[in-house]
Amino acid sequence: MNTEKLEYLVEVARAGSISKAAEQLHVTISAVSQAITSLESEWGISIFTRSKSGVTLTPEGKIIIKKAYETLEKYEDLLAAARGFSGTVKGRLRVATIPSPMSLLERVVIEFKKKFPDVKLEIVEKGSQDIIDDVNQDKSDLGLIILFKNRLIERTGLAFERLLPVHMVAGISSASPLALKHAVGPEELRQQTVVLYNDDYVKWYMDNFQSLYGPVDVLFTTNNRDLIFRACMNHGAVTIGLNFSFMNEPAFRKDNIAILDFDLPDHGPVYLGVIQRKEKTHSQVSRRFMEWLKHDLEELGASMQS
Repeated sequence: MNTEKLEYLVEVARAGSISKAAEQLHVTISAVSQAITSLESEWGISIFTRSKSGVTLTPEGKIIIKKAYETLEKYEDLLAAARGFSGTVKGRLRVATIPSPMSLLERVVIEFKKKFPDVKLEIVEKGSQDIIDDVNQDKSDLGLIILFKNRLIERTGLAFERLLPVHMVAGISSASPLALKHAVGPEELRQQTVVLYNDDYVKWYMDNFQSLYGPVDVLFTTNNRDLIFRACMNHGAVTIGLNFSFMNEPAFRKDNIAILDFDLPDHGPVYLGVIQRKEKTHSQVSRRFMEWLKHDLEELGASMQS
């Protein structure tokens, strides 16, 4: 079964432009235009109204696009069933993630590739807004970001799923007097020298903290975890981050670094979550990868609560 024309059709509907659709599909404008014209001629209807600014769906076209999505989904299910009998899973999966979950992905990726060696995995680290843009533009299939009340993903037209509840904690040398406490309050944090990991949510959290409680002595912000560790161990600095980001880091062992909760009002639920395009047909590869990731995160969530 050749689904290429249907794929072109739904991409044009999503992009609102034949040229933009061709760019996303990595084919020529002529190929997309001919495919749409061929389908309209074959079915005897106009799917799009064309103008200089792009294309819009006709009333009939809106119904056709919905059916096209359903057909592509069913075709993916058919492929999944067939490949299930053959025991093979093939394809490509592009994952964009903020830096923090990389330690969580390591085991999932290694075990997934052992099970499905014919899958090509591409994983990149980016900032949250870049990830949202990439998923929207079909440059990434899945995006891992932090979901919180100020990040309204539903307004972007993306589907999102919460994977793991998370919260902010402080890390400090176990030799520090502060390490004897179970939690750290606003004034105690303001008396410390702070080093930060360069992360969108950490930046938002600290900006919000300082607007509520006053300025914090931030020594530096970096993506170098070793530098953060040395600042904590050798210079008494405090670092803050999401609780799961400390769990799989060899340097941040409990005998080196004490992890303290914040004695602060609750700012609402925060989650590690995954975003995808709503209208995209999700492949067998992405579905199987999400199964593995969720299973791993369920185990992590249980260990975080114990």
